[in-house]
Amino acid sequence: MEPEMEDKTLELMNTSGMDSQTLVDDLSPKKTTVLKISNGPVAVSRKRPSEGNYEKEKEHCIALFDQWSEADQVEFVERLISRMCHYQHGHINSYLKPMLQRDFITALPAQGLDHIAENILSFLDARSLCSAELVCKEWQRVISEGMLWKKLIERMVRTDPLWKGLSERHQWEKYLFKNRTPEVPPNSYYHSLYPKIIQDIETIEANWRCGRHNLQRIQCRSENSKGVYCLQYDDDKIISGLRDNSIKIWDKQSLECLKILTGHTGSVLCLQYDERVIVTGSSDSTVRVWEVTTGEVLNTLIHHNEAVLHLRFANGLMVTCSKDRSIAVWDMASPTDISLRRVLVGHRAAVNVVDFDDKYIVSASGDRTIKVWSTSTCEFVRTLNGHKRGIACLQYRDRLVVSGSSDNTIRLWDIECGACLRVLEGHEELVRCIRFDNKRIVSGAYDGKIKVWDLQAALDPRAPASTLCLRTLVEHSGRVFRLQFDEFQIISSSHDDTILIWDFLNVSTNGQSEGRSPSRTYTYISR
Repeated sequence: MEPEMEDKTLELMNTSGMDSQTLVDDLSPKKTTVLKISNGPVAVSRKRPSEGNYEKEKEHCIALFDQWSEADQVEFVERLISRMCHYQHGHINSYLKPMLQRDFITALPAQGLDHIAENILSFLDARSLCSAELVCKEWQRVISEGMLWKKLIERMVRTDPLWKGLSERHQWEKYLFKNRTPEVPPNSYYHSLYPKIIQDIETIEANWRCGRHNLQRIQCRSENSKGVYCLQYDDDKIISGLRDNSIKIWDKQSLECLKILTGHTGSVLCLQYDERVIVTGSSDSTVRVWEVTTGEVLNTLIHHNEAVLHLRFANGLMVTCSKDRSIAVWDMASPTDISLRRVLVGHRAAVNVVDFDDKYIVSASGDRTIKVWSTSTCEFVRTLNGHKRGIACLQYRDRLVVSGSSDNTIRLWDIECGACLRVLEGHEELVRCIRFDNKRIVSGAYDGKIKVWDLQAALDPRAPASTLCLRTLVEHSGRVFRLQFDEFQIISSSHDDTILIWDFLNVSTNGQSEGRSPSRTYTYISR
């Protein structure tokens, strides 16, 4: 103890009419608690209550305590506590606990800092936000006036494509991302909306797993050669490339054929479009660029010696591949200014499919191999070997490549090391088309079937093979040539001259669960 503090302690003892030994005895844990430890239970005896002038002495001690500085008071209390027993420490802890708690959510608005309280609570998930509303009326007020349920839904819509799609389809997107106006519903609307969204998501996932869907069918009615080789869609339209050399654009809601583009002299085997152009490849060996709204031909690329089997374009780069065994890399300055950058040669058979990102170009061929090339330098990187027959389709994203082959299997690959991560078996004929997202793989084959696979399970080496195929969808009567899907639907095309829309969101109550369509379907026959 510091000299000054020691003087105050002595003064306290002398003025209380006690000698130093008496104070030490009163504070000594040895006399307040006696623990007798034996084989039986622990016995605790306590010092009898103080007698005599306790109240008077206590008041005098407090008066002296109040005269000291805060630092001295803290030091004195620390000395007292150090002389107490565990039992006394427990009592002090119980006394201090509520004093040390601070309700900052209630305290901040009292200081005019509502926005800070709202910002803190805005990081909560739905379960925690529900609990926070039950803490007290002030917390509930902060959550309500801060529209925190609205902000939570907005955060989910920004980060999750499934939420975004639901907001667009169910029309509650119009109430999001707007400042508070009379048109914006109160917080209670968003609170009740949240569980409905969760229920919709659970229903959609169950529909995917059980194969429940509504089916719409477009009969293309090709005049000569029948078959729809390729397609792409958005919320408004479906664009398809047909065996009869035409490109047909369909209204996605009415299923009406809006426009037919002609100009190719061979089957349209591949296509891709964006908001400006449609790019198509054909068995006539050419690539054509069309204006998406007018259908006008803007450019024709003549390079490949045989059929153009597949193409991809993005960010000013286009890659095409051909039956002539080559891959062409193009710079797209504009729809009318497209120049050949490099020709990649290495496959020993027709190159059936290509995909790329900023790092790699990936190609697959009838020679049973997948080849990886550098996007920036166009130099060869590695070959992925494993398929026993030619490869008909693939998709590449991040580190994952998923390929389908005429050996009837699907393989998952790590592009960086070239390892085959999993082989999926189930199709009975050539796997012609394949797509995947974060949750599932969807494949179509010459056996007329579409299969839905659990991607995350397929990436887990411990998952049994029998659990990987979630559902087989059977509706096409011919080979499945192409498909595309999102969180709510699959759109597929076939040799049977149809385009099918498999809707997993708007499922009628009489929908069956074994991959067959409901009894009522919607058909538009183009004129």
